[in-house]
Amino acid sequence: MRRKIVAGNWKMNKNLSETTVLLEDLKKQEFKDEAVEVIVTPPFTNLSLAVTTLKDSKINVAAQNMHQNANGAFTGEISADMLKNTGVETVILGHSERRAYFGENDALLAEKVDTALKNNMEIIFCFGEELEDRKGGKHFEVVESQLKNGIFHVNDENWKHIVLAYEPVWAIGTGETASPEQAQEMHAFIRKTIKETFGENTAASVSILYGGSVKPANASEIFAKPDVDGGLIGGAALDAGNFSAIANSF
Repeated sequence: MRRKIVAGNWKMNKNLSETTVLLEDLKKQEFKDEAVEVIVTPPFTNLSLAVTTLKDSKINVAAQNMHQNANGAFTGEISADMLKNTGVETVILGHSERRAYFGENDALLAEKVDTALKNNMEIIFCFGEELEDRKGGKHFEVVESQLKNGIFHVNDENWKHIVLAYEPVWAIGTGETASPEQAQEMHAFIRKTIKETFGENTAASVSILYGGSVKPANASEIFAKPDVDGGLIGGAALDAGNFSAIANSF
C-alpha cells in the first residue's frame, strides 16, 4: 500500500517566534488518520526548533533544500550532514522555485539526489511544467524529461527513499486552475513512465504528491483520485487549521 503524505512547504516564511506559535498550534490539531504522514518544512534557521518541538508528535520535519557537496567554500549553503545532525532525515529537491529563481537544472538535481541517497536521506523530488509548456501541449514531454534526467538514474532499491511531487507551475499564481481530472491524468502518466523503466512493483509503490494550490476546499476531491497520494502544500501550510483540514481530507 502506498504511503499517504501531506507535506507543508513553508518557503521563506515565519521567523523564530512565529515558528514557535505555528508549531504549537500544529501540535494541538487532531490528525485523524494515523496512516497519513504529516511533514512540515520550516526555513533552515528553524529546523532544530521544529525537530525539538515536534519530537513527541506525529509530525515529521523536512528541509526545503540541500547542497550537493559534503562541505567546503559554499557560502550560505547547507549540507546533508548538517541537516541530519539537527535530526532532519528528509529533504525537498527540485522545487519549481529553486529551478526558476536559482537556476537548478536536471544535472544539478541528479547530483543532489545522489548526495541525499548517499546520506540515507528521504527525498521529496519536485517537477512540473510551466504555463507555456501546458499551452503548447508539451506538458507530458517536459515532465518525462525532468524525471528521466533528474532521478531515473537511481537503482530500483533507491525508490523506497523517494517520494515524487508533481507541481503544475502553470496553475500556481497564474489565474489558471488545474482540475482534479488534470491532476489524475498527469499522475497516471508519471506512474506509467516509472513502470516502463523500473517495472510494475516500483510504479505501484511510489507515492506521488500533487502540488498545485491544494486547499481545504479542494483537497478531498484531489486526494480521491487513484494516482494522487497526497499533497505538497504551500500557502495553506502556514495556517495550522487549514493544514490539518487538508491532512484529514483523505
